[in-house]
Amino acid sequence: MPASPRDLRLDFFRGLALTLIFIDHIPENILGYFTLQGVAPYDAAEVFIFISGFTAALVYGRVLEESGAFYATAQVLRRAWQLYVAHIFLFVMFIAEVSYTVLTVNNPMYNEEMRIGSFLSQPHLAIIHGLLLQFQPAFLDILPLYIVLLLAFPLILIGFRQSVAAVLAGSLLLYGAVQTTGLSMPAYPPGRSWFFNPLAWQLLFAIGAALGYGEVRGRRWTPRARVLLPGAVVIVAAASAIKLSWTVHGLREALPALFVNELWPISKTNLSPARLIPFLALVLVVGMLVPREAGFFRYRASRQLILLGRHSLEVFCLGILLSALGHFILAEFDSGIAVQLAVNAAGVLAMWLTAAIADWYKSMARGSSARRPQRGGLEEHVEPIEVGEHKGIGG
Repeated sequence: MPASPRDLRLDFFRGLALTLIFIDHIPENILGYFTLQGVAPYDAAEVFIFISGFTAALVYGRVLEESGAFYATAQVLRRAWQLYVAHIFLFVMFIAEVSYTVLTVNNPMYNEEMRIGSFLSQPHLAIIHGLLLQFQPAFLDILPLYIVLLLAFPLILIGFRQSVAAVLAGSLLLYGAVQTTGLSMPAYPPGRSWFFNPLAWQLLFAIGAALGYGEVRGRRWTPRARVLLPGAVVIVAAASAIKLSWTVHGLREALPALFVNELWPISKTNLSPARLIPFLALVLVVGMLVPREAGFFRYRASRQLILLGRHSLEVFCLGILLSALGHFILAEFDSGIAVQLAVNAAGVLAMWLTAAIADWYKSMARGSSARRPQRGGLEEHVEPIEVGEHKGIGG
């Protein structure tokens, strides 16, 4: 099955999500008022998980069609292991960063704020639960979510082969059980639950995967969804107006917050329908109005975001460490607007340099592979699938 042309929208919006996650993770960041969380009831986390599901289905759905369920499952589990190793490395680096900061500035409050107090008080237990993905310090909760979703993905993918509708129905039933019963996954320390409840977020991942698998099977959803576009536009606009009123109300209490008593709180942990429905409406609007080869993808700024999206695992891990560092700098030294803008700019630049270096290494590896001698008319090294074309985290 020939690979479809690269969909630049995936890299662009994934790169944008990584940038927004970095900005949003810095508390009291002035730019946070201008990200999705300031103007919509959802944020970059939804973008991240949806695209991860979509791209996972593109990559491993193609493997399933070409090589069968066993090989596709092996490839998915291999990717889950790579993400697990990256998470553990990030976990250790994050603990070291926060611990060093606490000792340097003598501010033990960071232990609780960054949720590493349990590690310092009972490291022998915390490290075990960390390896089990149950101990999740601040900012380190989205990779465990994706790892768990990826571990379950072979069942989803194989189910798609039989009936996409049946898989989505089961996913929706599980999501409904979470909303009605509060079903959750236990975390560490005892009494806590996962910040991103996989039992709820699996629905968004499954919807993205269903659309991605449709691309693999040549069944694009946008023509059939055209009739829903006007309603989706209304939902996106109304949700944004309501959330924007809350943001403005937080800055000036005299200005009213629309429907705050009726809608608040909107659970991020359990992916409240008040988050999910407007986000899916946004997906429909973007899918219908932004073509694969949109002209703005040729702009310099767009190309930089696309570059970030192509190397999302490296960029994500660095962004987590940089956002914590940025928080410490602003809290301990100067939180003026000029310093905030400088911290944001420096962090985004560091993420871009990391992506550029990773891209250079990848181009060198491809060049080296192309120069290898051939045997029997075939290249000595043949990739079973160009996973760099369409990945989830780590694209």
